[in-house]
Amino acid sequence: MAFKKKFTPKKKFCRFCANKNLPLDYKRADILKDFITDRGKIIARRITGTCAKCQRRLTTEIKRARQMALLYYTATHSTEFRKKM
Repeated sequence: MAFKKKFTPKKKFCRFCANKNLPLDYKRADILKDFITDRGKIIARRITGTCAKCQRRLTTEIKRARQMALLYYTATHSTEFRKKM
């Protein structure tokens, strides 16, 4: 009799709570880009694994970075998209 192994997904964790030295700041666009799709949408916390408190801060910082023109709003504003045209 063979038993099937059930799929157990990898435990997600908050990157910002796990590493207190990782700054959550609008000036660090390289970190914020990990939480945005290529179309410019903010990725949900159930996918990224961030906690609720950090997700709220993350959303605020992404919106600040967009206002300061450090991040793009949509894919049409991206420089990679313009190069393809």
